[in-house]
Amino acid sequence: MTKTILNTPNPLGLAATFATRFSAAITRPPAHSAVDGLRAEDRGAVDIKLMAKQHSEYQQALRQAGAIITELSALPAYPDAQFVEDTALCLPNLAVMMRPGAETRRGEVAPMREVLSPIFENIADITDGTIEAGDILTTPAEVLVGLSARTNQTGADQLRQILNSHGYAMRILKTPSDVLHFKTDCSLIADQCVLSTQRLASNGCFEGYQTLLVPTGEEAAANTIRYNDHIIMPAGFPKTETMLRAKGFTVICVANSECAKIDGGMSCLSLRLWL
Repeated sequence: MTKTILNTPNPLGLAATFATRFSAAITRPPAHSAVDGLRAEDRGAVDIKLMAKQHSEYQQALRQAGAIITELSALPAYPDAQFVEDTALCLPNLAVMMRPGAETRRGEVAPMREVLSPIFENIADITDGTIEAGDILTTPAEVLVGLSARTNQTGADQLRQILNSHGYAMRILKTPSDVLHFKTDCSLIADQCVLSTQRLASNGCFEGYQTLLVPTGEEAAANTIRYNDHIIMPAGFPKTETMLRAKGFTVICVANSECAKIDGGMSCLSLRLWL
């Protein structure tokens, strides 16, 4: 049996429950060390001033969508610490602290646990294997976990034990080998609708869901955030933006050129919560 704590009618007629409707968000600004963040490929030097500006615009987009933001201090010792989503899976009444596949990121988890402890009565920890929340897509019916270079079977199995004990269903899938995180290529944009790339959807992982495919050449637009009645997406993907607006979504575009150079997208820059 899965848990649903909220089912608020959407004026657009696009269903939203706890998986897409929030009241708060946690963010962390990039430190100057973010220029040394991990990257799957060299996409050019990071402009830290521009990254800070884009991060501020990202926070403003969350506020526009209805978020009360808690902005944490930068963590210079951890160049990827602005990607706060990877450190924890937050569900109604439960937070699960992750164990990142990149060893250089594991020190980011303890500071986030301190932040979440006053918020969540139930906090569990992944202690075996590896798992990052960038590989986790939460829907009202189930939690989807994609195995990747950062998330392995052992970590996913422990998460499934934790979630099952709290009444959440979970399904383990496979992330394409050339994709960093499962959510690099997908996002939940309504209760039963996933925005995805063709390369991810082609393996049948979204059977039972309506799937919208991003146009060819705009694969990076698949990682968005549905926050209440808004979709926050990276700027520069006009075909995807037009498609979403035609479906009735209110879209906010945010420049993300600098975080994209170190494999960052819309979802990884915040933890979305119900307070």
